[in-house]
Amino acid sequence: MLKEGMLIVLSGPSGSGKDTVLAELFKLDLGIVQSVSMTTRKRRENEVDGIDYLFVDESVFLSAIESEKMLEYAKYGNNYYGTPKAPVDNWLADGKIVVLKIEVQGAGNIRKMYPDAVSIFLTPPSLEVLEKRLRGRGSEDDEDVKRRLDIACNELSRICEYDYVVVNDDLMSAVDDIKTIISAEQLKVSRRNNLLSEVNK
Repeated sequence: MLKEGMLIVLSGPSGSGKDTVLAELFKLDLGIVQSVSMTTRKRRENEVDGIDYLFVDESVFLSAIESEKMLEYAKYGNNYYGTPKAPVDNWLADGKIVVLKIEVQGAGNIRKMYPDAVSIFLTPPSLEVLEKRLRGRGSEDDEDVKRRLDIACNELSRICEYDYVVVNDDLMSAVDDIKTIISAEQLKVSRRNNLLSEVNK
């Protein structure tokens, strides 16, 4: 049994497969929960408040920033997006494995706040594969693809800041790699203080 929960930071370029990998991880009985981001953008017809996002107006979001209730936040266009702190801390106190899917800059801030966080960078096997995946979506034009590839190059240059790197060439292999990382981290002495106190009685 862990002395407390575990925070996992998952980053990777757009098109690396973060959502797909997480969807498979959540099918496993690992006690994983994913933080729900807060946003000021309007809810889309197929979205559920509290599941897809926590939808709030700008005054609520800015108040949360002012009172230091956000782990991280950013503004894209006219809308704010961010990670509320309280649910994460509550889950960790309950011994849960909490996954934050977060971009590289935000990940650095999280690691400063939670030094025990486990950071994983998910990467495609090559930029060529990444470009193929982005174009295969059919939702981005050439300019968008180029912009995303430029961002990806910057993100890939910061892999060394992470604890682990997982190459998503084969989906289930990537899922197995992350499952192995979680299992290994759970066995670390620093996370087993309660066990050590029992055997040393």
